[in-house]
Amino acid sequence: MRDVANLDTRVLVETPEGIDLSAEIVGLTPRALAFTIDFFIRLLILLLLSIPLAMLGNLGWGVYLIVWFALEWWYPVLFEYFMQGQTIGKKQMGIRTVSSKLTTLNFSAAMTRNLLRAADFLPVFYAIGAISIWVSKNKQRLGDLAADTLVVYVDSPRAKDTSAVKFKPITPVFELSSEQRRAFINFALNRGNLSHDRQTELAQVLLSVLPGEAAESPRDYVGGVGAWLLGLREESK
Repeated sequence: MRDVANLDTRVLVETPEGIDLSAEIVGLTPRALAFTIDFFIRLLILLLLSIPLAMLGNLGWGVYLIVWFALEWWYPVLFEYFMQGQTIGKKQMGIRTVSSKLTTLNFSAAMTRNLLRAADFLPVFYAIGAISIWVSKNKQRLGDLAADTLVVYVDSPRAKDTSAVKFKPITPVFELSSEQRRAFINFALNRGNLSHDRQTELAQVLLSVLPGEAAESPRDYVGGVGAWLLGLREESK
């Protein structure tokens, strides 16, 4: 059986109420850019404070160190907790941190993931964190793995824009796992990015993991189920 869970970078979570929540996971580059923005904001604050604090001698140096510590460790924690998973840099990049269940970040998780930045930084320039993002299934650094968090796009164009989905919605008559639902949705959204032959091939793979399921046109059937999962419904006649 082929793995249909890795066809894209989406995560799909079913709530206890039976509602499907989905989001697109953020890769290394947007996260690095968000971090860079936050880094320069903290650096600018320290530079602006350095001149007046230098006039206070040892007292000013002590205050400077306290401010540096607060900015380095509490800036990301407090922003992510009070600003729904977003620092200024993340907001500029259109991304946010959430729990693995796609719910709002709590204080404990915000604290854990940011304290472990020290481990992600090793041996230099967040090398371990970058490697972890590259190799982990859901692009998580060590802090995310420990805190059970994800970094996702606030608004996923592929998730929001269903106008490009041309398949006729088909109500599924079988039970799908979270991974399978994600694969069907991705198939419907990526219609314009795949050749007809490739669509047919992938559709046959997706149907092959469902015993007894067959369709005259696997491509239209899988796409139709994906459209239904996206919330599209057949118009009343």
